Amino acid sequence: MITTRKSEERGHVKIDWLDSRHTFSFGDYYDPNHMAFRSLRVINEDHIAPGSGFGSHPHRDMEIVTYVLEGVLEHKDNMGNGSLIHPGEVQRMSAGTGIVHSEFNHSKTDPVHLLQIWITPERKGTSPGYEQRKFSPEQKRNKFCVLASPTGRDGSVKIYQDVELSTAILDAKNELTYAIRPNRHVWLQVARGSVKLNKQSLNAGDAAAVEGETLQIKAENETEILLFDLG
Repeated sequence: MITTRKSEERGHVKIDWLDSRHTFSFGDYYDPNHMAFRSLRVINEDHIAPGSGFGSHPHRDMEIVTYVLEGVLEHKDNMGNGSLIHPGEVQRMSAGTGIVHSEFNHSKTDPVHLLQIWITPERKGTSPGYEQRKFSPEQKRNKFCVLASPTGRDGSVKIYQDVELSTAILDAKNELTYAIRPNRHVWLQVARGSVKLNKQSLNAGDAAAVEGETLQIKAENETEILLFDLG
């Protein structure tokens, strides 16, 4: 079964420095039909204006994954971490018992475009943690590359939940197949470009929840997808 979530149906927040689309209920956007998918709680697609961003704010008991598509995001937290996140890099924060951090567009001239992902952890009260990894375009070209996993396999960041997050950059007309294992569930998010998913069209910002099927993914043009394989 495939259930689509179209980009234009998402929640939308636009202020002077932020243009954000919410796949699931978040902040002032509430939709009882779109609260989460399994342990996947948040996918926010953010465009942040130059020199702007989110000031210091707290989190707890959440796995927070940030994936930058364009521009450079600057991160600081109360654990002493400070970093720049470039396109194709992935950052994982395990908020655990509590973390305070800020996120700003590092550039004074160019916007930053990113996906912020929240995953409910398998248990509460863990120690806060932080990781950041770089993955080259070649690692993702026309194949799946694991970005985050419970074991940190293949150089991925480690998250405390039964979820594997992978990405792929598909050249136009290229195809990938993904077989969903028994008792698993998949969320496919189109980051950019457009695909045919089992003959259904999905464009940038669109997504699909899939259960009990083998995925046939064909790119209409150069496309980047994120695939969440969830228990």
